[in-house]
Amino acid sequence: MGREFTEMDIQIFNKLAPELQGNLMSNSGHNYPFILRPISHKVAESAEDFKERIEKLEAEELDYIVQLAIDGIEDIRSLDEDDIDSIMELVEEKISTERLKELKAALGFA
Repeated sequence: MGREFTEMDIQIFNKLAPELQGNLMSNSGHNYPFILRPISHKVAESAEDFKERIEKLEAEELDYIVQLAIDGIEDIRSLDEDDIDSIMELVEEKISTERLKELKAALGFA
């Protein structure tokens, strides 16, 4: 049972990976269950590339992803370590230190 992307998920995914032109399927033919994991593992060419991509997100979009992660819907723990660090920095910078604490607690990084 895979997750169905919402309109917001699709909008964010397309912003982060415009070169996929809206293709939400993995090479194995399954819909991606997460937004960030394919960006981290397949699309971004480096940690710097990943960071540049997520920096394009508006604060509301980033907070939406944070809420999905807190709810256990979005997977951040399996991202590359540098990419996790980039997400954490961006949450603190674009949203708040308090929101970062909530995210870290939800992920068990407290």
